[in-house]
Amino acid sequence: MSDEVQSRIQALVDGNDVLLFMKGSPLFPQCGFSSRAVAILNHMGVDFESVDVLQDQGVRQGIKAFSDWPTIPQLYVKGEFVGGSDIMMEMYESGELADLFVEKGLAAS
Repeated sequence: MSDEVQSRIQALVDGNDVLLFMKGSPLFPQCGFSSRAVAILNHMGVDFESVDVLQDQGVRQGIKAFSDWPTIPQLYVKGEFVGGSDIMMEMYESGELADLFVEKGLAAS
């Protein structure tokens, strides 16, 4: 992965409290996993930004190396990699995701 792509990804992660790298956009997700990730965040009422990896092949490949995680979507909260849609779903169902947003000051307890 090029340093330029790495730097761009790092800047995006650092610049947004809640960031979802996904296929498509929140209004038009381009895969079921991205759709599920957006639905979880919307249901929780958390403000988030998204990056459509389909628009940038460098980011699409680079994010996998950046996080050492092979699939998209990928959720970052306050610069920390949380996981993909399966992990998000497990954390949502267990209450861990809500706890994380409260802990990071992004949601009311």
